[in-house]
Amino acid sequence: MLLIDGKKVAAELRQKVKDDVDAIVREYGRAPHLAVILVGEDSASQIYVRYKEKACEEVGIVSRIWRLDGATGQCALEKLITELSGSDDIDGILLQLPLPRGLDVGRCLSLVNPKKDVDGFHPENVGRLSIGLPGLRPCTPYGVIKLLEYYGLSPAGKNAVVVGRSNIVGKPMAMLLSTQSPFGNATVTVCHSRTPDLGAACRQADLIVPAIGKPRLITRDMVKPGAVIVDVGMNRLPDGKLCGDVDFDGVKDVVSAITPVPGGVGPMTIATLMSNTVEAFRWRREKPLCPVE
Repeated sequence: MLLIDGKKVAAELRQKVKDDVDAIVREYGRAPHLAVILVGEDSASQIYVRYKEKACEEVGIVSRIWRLDGATGQCALEKLITELSGSDDIDGILLQLPLPRGLDVGRCLSLVNPKKDVDGFHPENVGRLSIGLPGLRPCTPYGVIKLLEYYGLSPAGKNAVVVGRSNIVGKPMAMLLSTQSPFGNATVTVCHSRTPDLGAACRQADLIVPAIGKPRLITRDMVKPGAVIVDVGMNRLPDGKLCGDVDFDGVKDVVSAITPVPGGVGPMTIATLMSNTVEAFRWRREKPLCPVE
């Protein structure tokens, strides 16, 4: 069984980003600049933003956090997003989710300049992904692809099951796996809460990507011998420990490769965010977003 080491791959990706940032500074006289908007006091969001801030510091990206009160209104938030989208000093914009109740997430995301949309959530970037055009990709699904690339685990010609259909992970993950590329070309099934027999679907899969947020949902009897599992789930148990959507101990002797939780996909999400910030800088200065790669 191959243990897919997300920490190792993320560290190498961060080093590449650092080298790219150094080259950008030499050529343009400044580093890429990431703007992060944090609204409210959500504890998990506070932690994630601190991780992102630290990662930026390590690779040389300049970051600034706009911390807004939880009572911030829609108009004020839209005004800030519009200002940052139009500022030539800002290369990437990240709107930390979830937003407090009452704020229109879709409207806010649509106001982010798609060339600065380092989360890959703008409708234009989602559309570009869906038809195979280059653009900024959602960080977590793109991190999964980077893991598969690193370990040479191509899904091409294989059956893949994505468990979950969120706009953040499930849907873009399915699109990335089915796109025409060396680490796409899979036959993808998307399963969710209305799937009548999840076990039957998973047993047909050569690759399973669970991203539904249910602790240890995927058990040994649901996994085909030799399958690859990339577990996106991150769940906190009553005893405080973290686990994924897969029963790791139960399936580890059945699969050919699997990510641990923690230490699998999580580190890749932030590393890919750093990579996207560099790409956003380059998209705006060096190449248009219109041509097909």
